[in-house]
Amino acid sequence: MSPDISLHRKFVSPEIIFGAGCRHSVGNYASNYGARKVLLVSDPGVVAAGWVADVQASLQRQGIEHCLYTQVSPNPRAEEVMLGAELYRSESCNVIVAVGGGSPMDCAKGIGIAVAHGRDILEFEGVDTLRVPSPPLILIPTTAGTSADVSQFVIISNQQERMKFSIVSKGAVPDVSLIDPETTLSMDPFLSACTGIDALVHAIEAFVSTGSGPLTDSHALEAMRLINGHLVAMIANPGDIALREKIMLGSMQAGLAFSNAILGAVHAMSHSLGGFLDLPHGLCNAVLVEHVVAFNYNAAPERFRMVAETLGIDCRGLTHPQVRQRLIEHLIRFKRAVGFHETLGLHGVSTADIPFLSQHAMEDPCILTNPRESSQRDVEVVYAEAL
Repeated sequence: MSPDISLHRKFVSPEIIFGAGCRHSVGNYASNYGARKVLLVSDPGVVAAGWVADVQASLQRQGIEHCLYTQVSPNPRAEEVMLGAELYRSESCNVIVAVGGGSPMDCAKGIGIAVAHGRDILEFEGVDTLRVPSPPLILIPTTAGTSADVSQFVIISNQQERMKFSIVSKGAVPDVSLIDPETTLSMDPFLSACTGIDALVHAIEAFVSTGSGPLTDSHALEAMRLINGHLVAMIANPGDIALREKIMLGSMQAGLAFSNAILGAVHAMSHSLGGFLDLPHGLCNAVLVEHVVAFNYNAAPERFRMVAETLGIDCRGLTHPQVRQRLIEHLIRFKRAVGFHETLGLHGVSTADIPFLSQHAMEDPCILTNPRESSQRDVEVVYAEAL
C-alpha cells in the first residue's frame, strides 16, 4: 500500500534565539557563518530608534565589516531589493543581516534570493520557485507581528502593477532569528495594535487552514492565547518588558504556525489591498478579519469553536450560529480595545476598486488554503462589507 502523501506534514523553522538583549550577540552568529562583510538591511525609523547601532557594535566586536542599506519602503519594492542586491555584490558581502519590521526583513530575504540566482526578484513569484540557496541570513525583528523572521514567505511590492506578490519557499526561511523583545519598545501604540492583530490573524488563519496539522495547531492555539490575553495590557503598559516577551512569543508561535500551515483569505485580500494602496499590512488584516471569519465559519465550524474557546469565549450549550456571532463580536471588541477603529472606506477604497482587488486576491497563494472555497464574487462581497 502506498502512503498517502496528502497526509504528510513538514515543519520548517530557523535556528531561534529568544530573549531580552539577544540582539547583542548577532556578531557571534555572523562569525559562525564565516562572515567577512555583512550587508546590514534596515530602514530609517529603525536606525533612529537605535537598534541598528547595537547590531553594528556587535559586528565590530567580532571584527566583521559591514555596509548599511536602508532604502526600504514600508512595503518593500522590487527595485529596492535589486538595489540592495547590487550593493551586496559591489561591496563583496557574504552574509546578510536585517534588523526591523516585516519590510526590512522581506527586503533582505529578497536580496538573498536575487543575489543567489543572479536574476530579478520579480521572476520568483509563487510557490517553490527557488533553486539555489541564499547567502546566510540572520534576522532581528523589531515588531511583534509579521514573523518574517521565522517564515518561508517573502512579500514584495510591484509598484508598476500596484500589487504585492508572494514568494513561498523553504529556501526563504532565514538561518537564524534573534528574537529580542526589547526591540519592540520603540513601537508606537498604533503599530503595536496593527502588528499584534496581524499575529492574531496569522494564528487563526493557520489553525483553520486546509494545510494545518498537529505540528502547527499547538503553535497556533498558544499564539491566540498569548496575544488575546496580553495585547491590550501591553499597549496600556508599553514599558513592561514581561508583557512584551509574551506578545513577542505569541507572534513567533503564530509565525511558526502560518509558515507551515499557510494562511487564508484575510491574507490574500490583505496582500492585494496593501499593494494597491501601499497601506500597512497589519492594518489591512485588522480591517478584514471579522468579515472573513464570518464568511469562513460554516466551512470549519468545529475548528472555529476551538478558536472561540481559546479566545476565552464560553461556548457551552451554544449552537454554531451563536458561537459564530460571539466570535465576530469578540474580534470587533478586541480591535476596539487596542485602539483600532479603521475601515477600508477611511483609507480611500471605493466600490469601483473592488473588482481589481478581488482579481488579485484570487491569484494569491494564500487563497488556496482558505477553509472555504472562494469565487471572485465571494471575495468582492467580503471587501464590500469591510468598506
